[in-house]
Amino acid sequence: MEIEKFHYDNKVVKYFAIATVVWGAIGMLVGLLAATQLFAPEANLGSEYTTFGRIRPLHTNAVIFAFVGNAIFAGVYYSMQRLLKTRMFNDALSWINFWGWQLIILSAVITLPMGFTSSKEYAELEWPIDIAIALIWVVFGINMIGTIIKRREKHMYVAIWFYIASFVTVAVLHIVNSFALPVNFMKSYSAFAGVQDALVQWWYGHNAVAFFLTTPYLGLMYYFLPKAANRPIYSYKLSIVHFWALIFLYIWAGPHHLLYTSLPEWAQALGTAFSIMLIAPSWGGMVNGLLTLRGAWDKVKEDPILKFMVVAITAYGMAVFEGPMLSLKSVNAIAHYTDWIVAHVHIGALGWNGFLTFGMLYWMIPQMWKTKLFSRKLANTHFWLGTLGIIFYALPMYVSAFTQWLMWKEFTPEGILQYPNFLSTTLQIIPMHMLRAFGGLLYLLGVFVMVYNLIKTAKAGNFVANEAAEAPALEKVVSKGKEYWHRVWERKPIFFTLLTTVAILIGGIFELIPSFMMKDNEATKIEAVKPYTPLELEGRDIYISEGCVGCHSQMIRPFRYETERYGEYSKAGEFVYDHPFLWGSKRTGPDLHRVGEKYPDSWHFNHMYDPRSMSPGSTMPPYPWLLEQPYDLEGLPDKITVMRKLGVPYEEGFEEEVQANAMAQAEGIVKRLEADGIETVPEAKIVALIAYLQRLGTDIKVADK
Repeated sequence: MEIEKFHYDNKVVKYFAIATVVWGAIGMLVGLLAATQLFAPEANLGSEYTTFGRIRPLHTNAVIFAFVGNAIFAGVYYSMQRLLKTRMFNDALSWINFWGWQLIILSAVITLPMGFTSSKEYAELEWPIDIAIALIWVVFGINMIGTIIKRREKHMYVAIWFYIASFVTVAVLHIVNSFALPVNFMKSYSAFAGVQDALVQWWYGHNAVAFFLTTPYLGLMYYFLPKAANRPIYSYKLSIVHFWALIFLYIWAGPHHLLYTSLPEWAQALGTAFSIMLIAPSWGGMVNGLLTLRGAWDKVKEDPILKFMVVAITAYGMAVFEGPMLSLKSVNAIAHYTDWIVAHVHIGALGWNGFLTFGMLYWMIPQMWKTKLFSRKLANTHFWLGTLGIIFYALPMYVSAFTQWLMWKEFTPEGILQYPNFLSTTLQIIPMHMLRAFGGLLYLLGVFVMVYNLIKTAKAGNFVANEAAEAPALEKVVSKGKEYWHRVWERKPIFFTLLTTVAILIGGIFELIPSFMMKDNEATKIEAVKPYTPLELEGRDIYISEGCVGCHSQMIRPFRYETERYGEYSKAGEFVYDHPFLWGSKRTGPDLHRVGEKYPDSWHFNHMYDPRSMSPGSTMPPYPWLLEQPYDLEGLPDKITVMRKLGVPYEEGFEEEVQANAMAQAEGIVKRLEADGIETVPEAKIVALIAYLQRLGTDIKVADK
């Protein structure tokens, strides 16, 4: 048998690894700033570009797509070459993947603080960047599938299965959720509205966690854990059951993010049922990882790399147990809109993604530089800083969550709310947010220790850009009788990819298509609900641009303590013209769905200029630029045109009246403000924002009269 000689491409892996560390430090630093802003509003720095609403999506995008994304590419490019015994399919595609991804991240760093956002969670980037993401992801997929096809290894190892599933599913999720009609170069409206938009978003949002933060990392676990432990994976059969059950069930679970909302009950029940079933395959992966280390616990005590990996897998097990538990309606009633969700998400992000990435880097860098890790003591120091950071982060958030829930729902013996003012709860949990920030600081300090350790490691060795390797050529398989069915699939990459695609499409089709068919259902239609006026639409866009949805929900659930505090619970028919939906996922401030006409225009004006003048002790930042900057009056006709194309019933030719209509409504607001001693101009952004806020939830009041 002839042995072929070739070279692994370590250079692109090196660049992805460096990007992982750099963007990780930046993303976590922004996260620490955002955490500090929740108890010290001065940390908003008095700039429109650094408010919590602007930098919170910057933090999530930096950590998810920059830190984790680059780590995925680094790990996949390193492991895939060695598992398939071949160099990557095309070096040019590898570098297009690298530089294209960095440009996408850089565009997010620029556009999100500037207020260019779609407001969709984990998918905030506007349409030109969405297109770039799709193109670069396809480049990655072509490079990956091409490498699999030209492999020298007959069977595809389990890690490759997870890489394939991640590529296919992320592509489907991103493309469907990004459907939008552009208004201009950096503004678009979601193709979906209200309930449909919410379902599509959380079908994407939950499965972005599943197929970007979970399945590729399971693939990395299946490669790097056995390598670091120098032991085979515990069970091949368990990995088969784990893989196919996980990718089939995960795609159905998105609606559990929308329990007790206006989403139809059948969709909520479906999401809950599949979420509960997910415990089994999810824990299958955890068990397979931990049992790989059976009999090797003495080595785990000594090796910091294995310590990181064990805690990562344990954090994964905790997060994937907690997720199904949170999908139970009785538990969700407590947790949703509270800091419990923040704790849950960060156990996964900091523990599973962060620690597995650190373990991978500590193992991979010495391999590529042909040296030993500079300091095990520093790696252990990093481990304990990171572990303590997670504990100090998560535990206060659980305490905060139960405090929020108990205070929100507390009634006096006379049957009135004990704490009708939302701010009383905010003030009560400030110490918890301080501890959370301290935990984040410890975690970030650990990252800086790692950076120093890895730099010293690299300096002590010699980097091998093209690592020599050899393997026999892949021979055509001749069947010699009955063969295990999955073994046959493993050597047919195209067939395997098609089966994976079918498995992940079934859930999406069965959930999304029925919801689109009920879009114009008479049972949910409310005649009193009308489209936004041009000025209200502009105000809504300002609300989106400032990231208000990151702190304020617009979804009143059918609980007595919510309807007593906010008003009538929200109905599906109220959101039919909302492109995109703005239901929110966290209440740092009160729900705003019924805020319309609750306060005079002057209250909103003063509240945006100086929140503490209206709400003493508020942690909301001031927005003085809204009083000075003009909104885009000239762009309103284009927005109305796009909305009409999306099905909003604006009359033909209304574009010619839009500007006059907006100015007339704005002048009415200006006059009311003047009556209260406040001077402003009709073109100011604050006027448009007031118009939108005063509209919220008022349509249904008309129907009740």
